[in-house]
Amino acid sequence: MADNTVNNPAPTQGKGAGSSIIGKVLDGPLTGLAPWIFLAIFEGPGSTGWVSAVALAISVFFVVADRIRGRQLKLLGIVDVLFFAGLFIVHFFLTVDGQVWLEKWIGEISNITLVIIAVGSILIRMPFTLQYARDMVDPQFWNSPIFVRTNYIITGVWALAFAVAAAAGWYGDAVLDDNNNIWTGWVLQTGAMLCAIKFTSWYPDRVHEKVHAEYLESLPENAGQEPAGGNP
Repeated sequence: MADNTVNNPAPTQGKGAGSSIIGKVLDGPLTGLAPWIFLAIFEGPGSTGWVSAVALAISVFFVVADRIRGRQLKLLGIVDVLFFAGLFIVHFFLTVDGQVWLEKWIGEISNITLVIIAVGSILIRMPFTLQYARDMVDPQFWNSPIFVRTNYIITGVWALAFAVAAAAGWYGDAVLDDNNNIWTGWVLQTGAMLCAIKFTSWYPDRVHEKVHAEYLESLPENAGQEPAGGNP
């Protein structure tokens, strides 16, 4: 999830700055969240069919891109394809009332699904962020306790963000009966996601600094220092 190590950078894939930037984007966790973000932005009355179709296309694109680049299949990517394929198929069989119900609750359904993915990945000891982080570091760090623990914590933060978004959406739809409420529909949910993104960027650096400081403290007091008088 981050380009340090705790997450020490792996050799850059491809050639040139352009390839490096594209590689970092494709290796990042936002590729797995991209179809959900698309759904959150464009879902609305009468949009379930085309939105789910585009979200499915986005999901398939990133899964295929990973395979072409020799990356492992990721849990989130697989669930993306299954969820949006299922949503696309189901909407054809719904009655008009069923369509209205789905359009009202699709935001909460998607956020709860993401909570289940995040919490479930922790329970099976494969936090979903770990798979993305491993694409960005040298394999020698993949099983480092610090590296793994960092991704457990980051995945937990994402689970909390998804839960906040689901709760906010539910309150807007069920209690306020207003799925366009600016606070419950946008501010709280977007804020939760932005906090998770920021934490994902900040926390590995914080852990890296802490580990480095502890390493320096473990060295002999004057190790690596030149004599006070300089070289003879």
